[in-house]
Amino acid sequence: MAPKFRFLAGRDIGLLRNPAFSNTAGALFALDVLLSAPAWTLAALRVEPGPHVSGQAGYLVCALAAFPCWLLFLYALGLYRRDAMLELRRSIARTPLAGGLAGIAAWAVAAAICFAFNIPRPPGAAWQAALFAVSVVCFVVCATVARLGFAVLVEAGAFHRRLLVVGAGYRAHDLIGHIRAESSSFQDEMIFVHHPMLGERLNLWEGTPGCTVVDAPTFDILHIALQYDVHQIVIAPDERRGMPLENLLECKKAGFPIVEYLSFIERETRRIDLARLELGWVLYSDGFTFGLLDRMVKRVIDLVTSLVILVLTAPFIVLAMLAIRLEGRGPLLYRQERVTRDGRVFNILKLRTMQVDAETSGAVWADVNDARVTRVGRVLRRSRIDELPQLFNVVRGDMSIVGPRPERPVFVADLAREIPLYNERHMVKAGLTGWAQVNYPYGASVEDARRKLSYDLYYVKNFSVLLDILILAQTIRVVFWPSGVR
Repeated sequence: MAPKFRFLAGRDIGLLRNPAFSNTAGALFALDVLLSAPAWTLAALRVEPGPHVSGQAGYLVCALAAFPCWLLFLYALGLYRRDAMLELRRSIARTPLAGGLAGIAAWAVAAAICFAFNIPRPPGAAWQAALFAVSVVCFVVCATVARLGFAVLVEAGAFHRRLLVVGAGYRAHDLIGHIRAESSSFQDEMIFVHHPMLGERLNLWEGTPGCTVVDAPTFDILHIALQYDVHQIVIAPDERRGMPLENLLECKKAGFPIVEYLSFIERETRRIDLARLELGWVLYSDGFTFGLLDRMVKRVIDLVTSLVILVLTAPFIVLAMLAIRLEGRGPLLYRQERVTRDGRVFNILKLRTMQVDAETSGAVWADVNDARVTRVGRVLRRSRIDELPQLFNVVRGDMSIVGPRPERPVFVADLAREIPLYNERHMVKAGLTGWAQVNYPYGASVEDARRKLSYDLYYVKNFSVLLDILILAQTIRVVFWPSGVR
């Protein structure tokens, strides 16, 4: 094939090699939209009050609000996560809850919009009940059909992706583990290219399904990419010195997307691989920047969200305090030193869930079934009600609604000595919820802290108001299905 023809053909092929086409979560979302949008339009028209009834504008507002609320709660309850996509029965079982919450949220949003703009609504509650019931049934049926259809597509290999990995050493082997355990694209075939200049070749590939090792004495990567018809090239050698970049440039000109190992892992797993982290990559890659406008918007969201939640949850806080008092003597609130942005120490507020003398022998990690936790404390921890007083810390500016979990100074000092870049998580304020909290259970060891740091660094590197909103949505799932609470 002549170079010019190869380049032109490669460009056309490259459009189909876009990794987005293999994003299974995106495909499932598209199925939900394609099925739910027309079905809900038809269903809403059947329930419409009619032209002779006043308040049609209010009905339209509620009907329009239902659809985005439905998609929001599908995401919030984790129905686009890898585990939900792999476990079809559990995924379908969660859809009625998503439909019910979406109906309630749509009613609240519509009521607020109609009140703000003085839009009349249909008289009586019958139309609201009918709209709610029809929306739940419509959305749940569509979601069930979408997930059954998605399972058929998966079984048929519709999301199969073929990756060409440059390297066959330890870093390449790590990539298998990350992709197989965490990536949302779970139908990957990997071709590993080995050359002596790339480092040692591991003998761990035999018997690993979906993995092929190709020896390339001339390092003709483009020939191998065309031979195996790969979708993407990942650069993951243990040794980079001497690697002929001209050969990789030929692949890029031919339309093959090329990505470096750490960037690929970051995109696929939504965290940063600390085991293979290179400071050069941190220095030269995008991220770790915080604009003034982003900080201002984040602060406004913090204030509004915390005040609204405090008003809504005030009765639960009062009842929790009464329960703590009835169980025995001691302070109702627990104050403890924690670390926030720039290493500043502040006193965090929580409802007391442990015995008064819980730490007479010094600070220790909380453990599973910790004997120091009271009976009322267990209920408060399981329901997360004990965390609500931290909203006052948010109002005071010590914390944010979203950010890394605040740790105690004694633990921070120990972890910073053992884990590289640990203090970088303090580039932002500590948070009530965060990317690590919604993706990893409570950590009570150095290894847990290292794992959670990989998520915290991803959040700090990719900080944005939109990411905060997505984390807040995912927090709903953690509240309904607590994991690792101690």
